[in-house]
Amino acid sequence: MSASLQTLYDYIPISHSTPGSIFPYTIKRDGGGSEPRQITLQTPDTQASNWSLHASSIWQSSIHIADHIEYLQLDRFSDRKILSVLELGAGAGLPSIMIALNTPNAAVVVSDYPDENIICTLSDNVRRNHASERCWTVPYAWGSDISPLLKPVQQNPEGSALFDIIVAADTLWNPETHVQFINTLCMCLNRTPDARVYLVAGLHTGRYTLQSFMNAVVMHKLQVERVVEREVVDGVQRPWDVTRAEGEDERERRKWVVWIILKWA
Repeated sequence: MSASLQTLYDYIPISHSTPGSIFPYTIKRDGGGSEPRQITLQTPDTQASNWSLHASSIWQSSIHIADHIEYLQLDRFSDRKILSVLELGAGAGLPSIMIALNTPNAAVVVSDYPDENIICTLSDNVRRNHASERCWTVPYAWGSDISPLLKPVQQNPEGSALFDIIVAADTLWNPETHVQFINTLCMCLNRTPDARVYLVAGLHTGRYTLQSFMNAVVMHKLQVERVVEREVVDGVQRPWDVTRAEGEDERERRKWVVWIILKWA
């Protein structure tokens, strides 16, 4: 039914798969060559008490990151022996697995809320796709002690103490978690001029929710380096504009994801 929404009603699906099911993602290629590579993911099914996390889907934002991994500009760090990457609120872990498989110097920590079902599924997805050598699963609740996140990268003396790149897909829909999330970003982001946070979010709870997050960021010594809207299907790009909320319906909101890039002020 979700897949048919686009064909029948011009409704772009914002999530894919169902809890516990297998979702195959085909890695896009620039040219010809061998058979297309796939990442095979099991969709998490949270414990009943954590249903409100909405972690039991493959969200369009995570697919958009995987489709456009070049937007993360990871090649800027190609001269480093270790590029430390963190994904927060990872769900099935598609962006992290994609980065681990395609970035030779990446050391990736993939995390989500300490729900046993989510973490077990996330760990299985990493192993299933042969990414365990460069990708480690860590349970983590935003705003708490970050030392468990740091242990995997600190085991390598050539890596940085914190994370050069932080990635998150669809983690801004609930304004009640913004402060904890921002605190985690500030604790985890490497204190270097080239460290970046890449956040990709749908418009599920409206533009004002995203704008309130960006307003809160500046109170924590971070700044928005860039924010753009990208169309899911055609790749059209346009500047962020919160006032579009006045004329948008749900069908229009589904067509776009918002890329927010943060750095230290």
